[in-house]
Amino acid sequence: MREIGSMANKVVSIEQAKAIIYGWKLIGKTTSFTNGCFDILHQGHIFSLGQAAKEADYLIVGLNSDASVQRLKGPTRPINNTDSRAMVISNLAIVDLVVVFEEDTPLELIKALMPDILVKGGDYTLEQIVGAKEVVAAGGKVIINPIVEGFSTTGLIEKIKK
Repeated sequence: MREIGSMANKVVSIEQAKAIIYGWKLIGKTTSFTNGCFDILHQGHIFSLGQAAKEADYLIVGLNSDASVQRLKGPTRPINNTDSRAMVISNLAIVDLVVVFEEDTPLELIKALMPDILVKGGDYTLEQIVGAKEVVAAGGKVIINPIVEGFSTTGLIEKIKK
């Protein structure tokens, strides 16, 4: 029987992720990468993660640390701490690895892992996506998925406050 938290071994360090990805590449498998805060998981997140997972054999999620989320979103965020967010994301069947990063952007993580496909949701242009230039230069590709309108963590927080 499977239990919550049984997939915690999917939450790995950068060095562990590099070794795992190396093994996948040796057997001809491809990797996609996406990132985010994933503070309060909602339909928009699931759609975006699902789209990213469809692009390659394995999906790696870069997860902003608590300090990173706070710098990006403000002093009242995150609602859920890093361990909680990592547990939730890692227990999704479509996610193969979760790597927490401390920086404001995942650039160093992307450069270290060098996924085959970088997936970002939103109204970004290729030039605005962190790590896009590096992934493309290494022969990979970048995919921009549409946002599911009406779903955002900030919106959910505001709704809860009312």
